[in-house]
Parts: sequence; C-alpha cells; structure tokens
Amino acid sequence: MKVLEKAPAKINLSLDALYKREDGFHEVKMVMTTIDLADRIELTERTDGQIEIISHNRFVPDDNRNLAYQAAQLLQKKYGVTKGVSIEISKIIPVAAGLAGGSSDAAATLRGLNKLWNLGLTLDELAVLGAEIGSDVSFCVYGGTALATGRGEIIQPIPAPPHCWVVLAKPTTGVSTAEIYNNLDLKKVNHPNVDGMVEAIKNQNYEEVTKLVGNVLESVTLKLYPEVAQIKEQMKRFGADAVLMSGSGPTVFGLVQHDSRLHRMYNGLRGFCDQVFAVRLIGEQNKLD
Repeated sequence: MKVLEKAPAKINLSLDALYKREDGFHEVKMVMTTIDLADRIELTERTDGQIEIISHNRFVPDDNRNLAYQAAQLLQKKYGVTKGVSIEISKIIPVAAGLAGGSSDAAATLRGLNKLWNLGLTLDELAVLGAEIGSDVSFCVYGGTALATGRGEIIQPIPAPPHCWVVLAKPTTGVSTAEIYNNLDLKKVNHPNVDGMVEAIKNQNYEEVTKLVGNVLESVTLKLYPEVAQIKEQMKRFGADAVLMSGSGPTVFGLVQHDSRLHRMYNGLRGFCDQVFAVRLIGEQNKLD
C-alpha cells in the first residue's frame, strides 16, 4: 500500500508577535496562506513497525529530528499502530527558509497515514495532533488561508486571497527561528494591522492586501542578515506590488498580478539568488478523501 500527498509551502501575509508567554513561546497573530510550491510525500506501509525517512537532500534529517518522522511516531503511540512506514520526501521547498517546509511534510504525513493506516480521523483531530509536533503543523494540516493565533496552532479559516503571482527568493543563508525571536524587542517594532489584512482578504481587495503586508520579525532578520534586506530592495526595484519576508526568513516574497512584471522580477532576481520561484497562491483548504 502506498499513499501520495502534496506538502505545500506557506507564506505569512501578516505576522505580529504580541508578548512572550510563560511557556517561552511568543503569542502570535498572523495570516498565513499556502502557495503552489510543494514537497511530495510518498508513504509506503511496512510490516516491521519501523519508521524510515528517505530523502536525497542532505539537509533533511533521516531520524527523529525530522518532523515527518515525529508525525508517524505520534500516530503509532496514540492509536497503538503496530505497522511501520517508509516516508520518501521529494524536497522542493527550500530548507530553513521561513516557508514551513518541515511542518508541511509533517502535516502531509499525518493526512497520508490517516488513509494508509485507516485511522478515520478528521482534519480537526489531525490538526490537534499537529500542534504537538510544531507551531505551524496545525495550519499545514488544513492548508488554505487562515488567521493563526496562540503560538500559531489556533486556526481560524478565512477565504482565499485575491489571485496573484508570488515570486520567492531565498538567499544561501539559513535562519534560526529561535534566534530571531530571542532578539525581538516588542517595544521597538511596528506592529502590522493583522485584522485589516483579514478584512482586505474577505473583501477581495488586492490593493489593500498589498498595502497591509507586514512582519514584525523583519526588524530582527534584516539587521542580522543584510542580504535579506538587499533582496527586498531588488524586488521593489523590479516592480513588485508588495514585498515581505516570510516567517522568520530568510525567504522574501513579492506579490504581482501582471505577467510582464512577473517575468521581469523572476529573471532579475535569478542574478542575485540561486533559489527563485514563481508560483500561484493556492489559498484553498485541504479536503480528506
């Protein structure tokens, strides 16, 4: 038995941190949406109870540090599953990029094993399990577009944003999310208007969406990694309607509606970055088969 699942990346259209919580995490409020840049997860049932990670990307761990491994292990323990699984991860989403690649792999593994092992769980139940693995996993279980609060695990679906292209550029550097949050001074940042972004999306107002993009973590990452600031400037110069860093970075994305400007941005950025992608917003929630 085999099951295939797509694991789409996400971008943050708006990301705010409100305060440091007692558990060490920050209370966040953010709008996330999925994009058509996805890893491919192939799950093959094993009879020996073992969990195996197969990947040809040297940056993807093949042991219990891998979030997909943790997802399979969690389902085994919670539901007394004696079967095992080989998880083959075909990696397209850049690693340590602020695009939730590892979290999406874990979410796809949860959805896929739900089928493979006939667990009969709902998306809501899978999302609760996802929160035990990582802050972005719950959102990635659902996909689509959502307002996320708590440490990112409380998900309130909203409609898909207006149609547009997303151009992403990732510099060679990787960024530690923990490092960025540890250097965040909430007294010295401009907080984005997250509620305004939700309304702009509900009203399908592309112009307002582009005006309201904001990420409180940029204040840290742009100082620590000047190359991220340089990519932002280049994207603006090439004519993006809006430019923002996703998550804790270092990936920067630009929104654009016109094909001619899309090609100009994509080709121009290829001179600055090896990893440049031009994709569509997905914005629609996953459904269980």
